Amino acid sequence: MIAAPRAVPMPAGTLLVVALGSIAGVLAFAWPLLLSPASGATGAIEAPWLFVAVLPLLVLVMLAEVSAGRLDARALAMLGVLAALGAALRPLGGGTAGVETVFVLLVIGGRVFGPGFGFVLGPITLFASALITGGVGPWLPFQMLAASWVGLGAGLLPPMMRGRAELVLLAAYGAVAAVIYGLAMNLWFWPFALGLGTELSYAAGAPVLENLQRFAVFSVATSLGWDIGRAITTVILVALLGPAVLGALRRAARRASFTRSQPVG
Repeated sequence: MIAAPRAVPMPAGTLLVVALGSIAGVLAFAWPLLLSPASGATGAIEAPWLFVAVLPLLVLVMLAEVSAGRLDARALAMLGVLAALGAALRPLGGGTAGVETVFVLLVIGGRVFGPGFGFVLGPITLFASALITGGVGPWLPFQMLAASWVGLGAGLLPPMMRGRAELVLLAAYGAVAAVIYGLAMNLWFWPFALGLGTELSYAAGAPVLENLQRFAVFSVATSLGWDIGRAITTVILVALLGPAVLGALRRAARRASFTRSQPVG
């Protein structure tokens, strides 16, 4: 049995906050599919901005729960180092042609230190990166929440795998997460992207299946190439950097002894 350090434990209170925040986030991303015909354009305009106002409150509550879950100074230091590194690496690709360098850190950080750590690492990294690059806008809260799910999912992967099998697992997860991240980011702004009247436009009040078909065609036509590029970049970086980064972070976790190691399996 292999002991896996968990820098940010997930006690029941934190797990509940993460679950409630994630449910709220899913609803906010999926708002174009949930509006009734009576809500019309007004609801379409208000929904994303309402989420922008609510998300900071969810983040504050989540951080309070994580603090109660024994996030000590050493874990905070590691969180800060990885977030700063991710923020510094992200502009190197800048999303050009789908080249996105930050996902490898979110995946490996969540893998080594657990789902709680990954959930916090994602939004902090994206927020710091936005401050550096000037990328602050209404899209940022959605990027932060989507990135938190990437780190959370990496921490929830089967823990016992090591060696080449682990790298394959992380690469596959990173590729899938990169594509889903792109689709989620498309969904929240899709109603505003094309206006009305095209075959790819959002149709307020239309059946969910019809809007899903329109959204699928929109995504393939506009961003799928970038999403695939992000997935390929993540796979390559996991393959090249994964062994060294996994080893370094696991040694750091053992030496720092963030929390009592929990048996996995």
